[in-house]
Amino acid sequence: MNIFSLLQRLSSFQIIVLSFAFLIGTGTILLMTPWATQDGQGAALLTACFTAVSASCVTGLTVVDTAAYWSSFGQLVILLLIQVGGLGVVTMAVAITVGMGQHVSLMQRSTMQDAISAQQIGGIVRMLRFVLKFTAGTELLGACLLWPHFARDYGWLQGIWMAIFHSVSAFCNAGFDLMSSRGGGSLMAYAGDPLVNLTIMGLIVAGGLGFLTWADFSVNRLHWRKWTFQTRIILLMTALLVAVPALLFFTQEPISGWQALFQSVTTRTAGFNTMDIETLSEGSRCIMIILMLTGGAPGSTAGGIKTTTAFALFMTMVSVLRMRGDVECQSRRIPTETVRHALAIFVMYLFLFFGASIAIGYLDRAPMIDAMVEVSSALGTVGLSIGLTEKLSPLSQIMLMFLMYFGRVGALTMIYALHKRKKAVPCRLPEGRLTVG
Repeated sequence: MNIFSLLQRLSSFQIIVLSFAFLIGTGTILLMTPWATQDGQGAALLTACFTAVSASCVTGLTVVDTAAYWSSFGQLVILLLIQVGGLGVVTMAVAITVGMGQHVSLMQRSTMQDAISAQQIGGIVRMLRFVLKFTAGTELLGACLLWPHFARDYGWLQGIWMAIFHSVSAFCNAGFDLMSSRGGGSLMAYAGDPLVNLTIMGLIVAGGLGFLTWADFSVNRLHWRKWTFQTRIILLMTALLVAVPALLFFTQEPISGWQALFQSVTTRTAGFNTMDIETLSEGSRCIMIILMLTGGAPGSTAGGIKTTTAFALFMTMVSVLRMRGDVECQSRRIPTETVRHALAIFVMYLFLFFGASIAIGYLDRAPMIDAMVEVSSALGTVGLSIGLTEKLSPLSQIMLMFLMYFGRVGALTMIYALHKRKKAVPCRLPEGRLTVG
């Protein structure tokens, strides 16, 4: 059986899961080569694999200093893993097919639809072209805005590389940086630089809103009444999850307004920081955990349970409190299947979050709040760390790798990949009465 016949036997969800595994494996091998490290010895298996998982799953958690440990070749490999992982391996494969002038098969279109969370298979190739153009244009704009500042500090040639790397990393919500030894780590040296702050935040939000949202903008512009229901919900949730936490950070911590706003934006999925998060209070760390688990929009470069999932859960609670039979909002009814999916995703994330936090706390004798921060960062593919990840045992680091992989692939994709859909049962079983509350 050749590879093509095998792929035809797989579902689109199984292809997505395996494509990320293939990307991680390829990245691990490349990072283990002597050319990938500064010392010319190559990285150890666990170090290479952890970095490949983190980059492919656009997380940003690291066990070594990215700028000091990896060579230019190693950094290039990481950048390519971030770009491919951010857009999705399937998206890039279909893009290559289109670029070569070949016909895109129905299986490829279906897999692409599931990869970007499109609601219909029609126009998927046109959507692909939009995704590639929007990504290239946004990342190029971000790099152009960042270059003058990085050129000033690193020289014009190194500044180009720094601008490109951080623009891609920010748009793909990865959080990898090449300046960890400068100014305290990550983007702390630019905490008071409005242009760098606004550019990075803009790139993070652009990647986190999702390609379907931007496609809606491109068609309907600012005619908000024509926006889809999902677009309006994503924008509402994004605005709330940026403004409210920023205010809480500003009032709880001795930080500037720029730092509070940046921390609110980056915490949901990006992994950059302009302040020392190890100094944050437990209250602020709890806010970070909630934001990291929530994540960005579906069909985006962000992870987490997604803003739409959180909204569906909240409106379900509201409908119960109002004694309504349906979950309603903005003159629309949210389907029961959507609510069931949202509940399943939420419970799975909670189970993994608490289970992994307890396990890491037990294995490494780490404070529970610290373990919860690292676990939520991995599960939400965020990348923010309070310095615990590199100190963890190999078993705990492997646990974080699984969480990053799960968080990037997605809960429903993982479920559908592991189980074949069964035909609907023609009859329904009798009810079993169960008292809750």
